[in-house]
Amino acid sequence: MKEQSNGLFEVVLSSAAKFGQQPAVIAGEEKLTYQQLMASAGSLAAGLAELGVKRGDRVGLLLPNCPQFIVSYLATTALGAMAVPVHCQLSPVEAAYILNHAQAQTLISVAELDSLLSELHSRVAGLRNLLTSGQSAIEHATNLEQVISAHTNRPVRSDAAQFDDPAVLIYTSGTTGQPKGAVLSHRNLLANACSCRELIDVTSDDTFLAVLPLVHSFGATVCMILPLIAGAKIVLQPAFAPLSVLEALEKHQVTVFAGVPAMFAMLAKSRTSREYDLHSAPLPLEVLSSFQERYGTVLVEGYGPTEASPVVSVNPPAGLQKPGSVGLPIRGVKVRIVDDAGQDLPTGEVGEIIVAGENVMRGYWQDATATAEVIRDGWLYTGDLGKLDADGYLYIVDRKKDMIIIGGTNVYPRQVEDVIARMPQVAEVAVVGKPDPVRGERVRAVIVPAEGIKLSAEQVISHCRQHLAPFKVPRTVEFCESLPKSALGKVLKRELRGLG
Repeated sequence: MKEQSNGLFEVVLSSAAKFGQQPAVIAGEEKLTYQQLMASAGSLAAGLAELGVKRGDRVGLLLPNCPQFIVSYLATTALGAMAVPVHCQLSPVEAAYILNHAQAQTLISVAELDSLLSELHSRVAGLRNLLTSGQSAIEHATNLEQVISAHTNRPVRSDAAQFDDPAVLIYTSGTTGQPKGAVLSHRNLLANACSCRELIDVTSDDTFLAVLPLVHSFGATVCMILPLIAGAKIVLQPAFAPLSVLEALEKHQVTVFAGVPAMFAMLAKSRTSREYDLHSAPLPLEVLSSFQERYGTVLVEGYGPTEASPVVSVNPPAGLQKPGSVGLPIRGVKVRIVDDAGQDLPTGEVGEIIVAGENVMRGYWQDATATAEVIRDGWLYTGDLGKLDADGYLYIVDRKKDMIIIGGTNVYPRQVEDVIARMPQVAEVAVVGKPDPVRGERVRAVIVPAEGIKLSAEQVISHCRQHLAPFKVPRTVEFCESLPKSALGKVLKRELRGLG
């Protein structure tokens, strides 16, 4: 992107100068124009500075998808401090781990989470400031709205944050172990958002539906930063529910809706009393085709890990789209497929996906060893397995750590999952390896049947035998009511392995 010295706050401030009276954020009946949004963020920044928050400090954001999250995020980064988003559904132990690891001294939250906040007060060492939106019953809490109103029109050094300074500390979902804090700079976030804006041609006329948690990299970059730098409108949804999402998409004439595969699968199979007009608005192929067929709108697939801010590749909306692929690398991002020795593999061969560009994180917070393991010679080793075709389109095969090895032969769980997902009786499926004394591992499928449907292991195995090589067919099929997931909706396969 164009070289500059200003951080995120200054960039969004320039949007407010152009689109001051246009709606920036809508949450239920609450609406904020760009001018109101930036006035609140500037006032909060002044208030945080008075509370002692300074450049380099970490500020926890324990907030749902609400205007206060966006205001707090912008205010924190304006001071050159680092926002540390924490998902509201985490347990006290999980939330405390993140805040302690980040050494956060300030936490911003909502009164509705008083019970969690009370526990965190005793679990988080060094927590000095607690700001809550609404009427909190916690004695030591400071009202967020009062801090903002008390600092109205007070100037804040919004240029305190420089382009290459850390802006946010986002903890990975921990699908393969303890969460690690990815340090993303203003450069990382803005470069990624600007490339995405260019690719999907976002303007101030667009409306985004933000149902993905803003505490995560995908939600923050694509559903918050991207629309803010373009002067677009953000419609906030606190949680995903198929009917409420469909209603919001239609009511607000949403033009951009970012989601994860599980969301689109639920929308494709949702039972509603009427059809919704959504023309303004890595997936299993069955989900891709069924969603597009039902709603008559195009799904654009993409890929990216938190450590890449996060977007790496996207199927070009205005170009050739290849179903099953996650598209071409976005501008400013390079992708290679390498073997275990880091050597490039030929076109079509499966290897580890590595990424380079302005979007790659600075490293893991206070973990030089883990950083050195994943960033080598400027390349981010994602731990994901994939391949490139002759046109440079990227295909995700699986997580490297999720790969199942049967008698020395690789089995990629996603391939098996895609086959099982084609069965109309299946709502969700996850495939993991199960130890086998003879062959090393065997394939184990854990399935959530569609509502009101009875499904047998024999039916699943019979279906798989028609579409998969014998060694890829699950030897074990289990059924459950729900799969264990992270806050972003990723299946926690480490928990499934433990259950097995």
